[in-house]
Amino acid sequence: DGPNHWRHRKDILVESIRRHAPDIIGTQECLEFQAAYIAEKLPEYRWIGIGRDPGGKGEMTAILYKKSVLVPIECRHFWLSETPDAPSSKSWDSSLTRITTHVRFHHAATGKFIHCFNTHFDHRGEEARIRSAELMVEQASAIPPDAPVIFIGDFNAAAETSRPWAVFQEAGYQDAWLAAEHREGPPVTWGAFKAPDPEGNRIDWILFRGPLSVRHAETVLYNEDGRYPSDHYPVTAKFVLLETS
Repeated sequence: DGPNHWRHRKDILVESIRRHAPDIIGTQECLEFQAAYIAEKLPEYRWIGIGRDPGGKGEMTAILYKKSVLVPIECRHFWLSETPDAPSSKSWDSSLTRITTHVRFHHAATGKFIHCFNTHFDHRGEEARIRSAELMVEQASAIPPDAPVIFIGDFNAAAETSRPWAVFQEAGYQDAWLAAEHREGPPVTWGAFKAPDPEGNRIDWILFRGPLSVRHAETVLYNEDGRYPSDHYPVTAKFVLLETS
């Protein structure tokens, strides 16, 4: 990343997290030392993840969570392929191995269980993105409808116009950006370490189903002297857990 190397922006990234203080964070292209650094600087968080490459090495879709708010009860990883339980597997026209992290959390304050899936779709393979969306819907299909499910990710596809986005909509998932009572920031999420391009797309989504409502959604443009925490803008959503009968 040259002038945007991790060492130049790691504390900007930590500060962007500190300012918003989310209960759950989904990361993409996260390496182990980066997750460890965030947890070191923000000890209220713990993290779960495994590398997508052979031996559990390489990039993770690590999930960080506030340990005072959530307790991970179950965790699994599956690969975006025709053999999702085969580590490091790759299918379709995917250019790289891709992985999803799924954690079932217990929310101590309400006693409810929340399922969170964090993923990163392929940046080149159109079929791979569509099949990956179908796979994620299938992987979550056994979760009871009254249990909150949240999908977080860099989907590498434009919201509202792409087939992968439509797959989720057809399966009953809502887009937090569209469902939010209030929105802040631009509908653009890839920035290449620069200010937003008004012609850009919203390729990073937070999707959900179940007893949830969205108070606020934001594309975060926090930067320090023009240096951004990532080549994508963080996206946030503030959810409210609804009562169920």
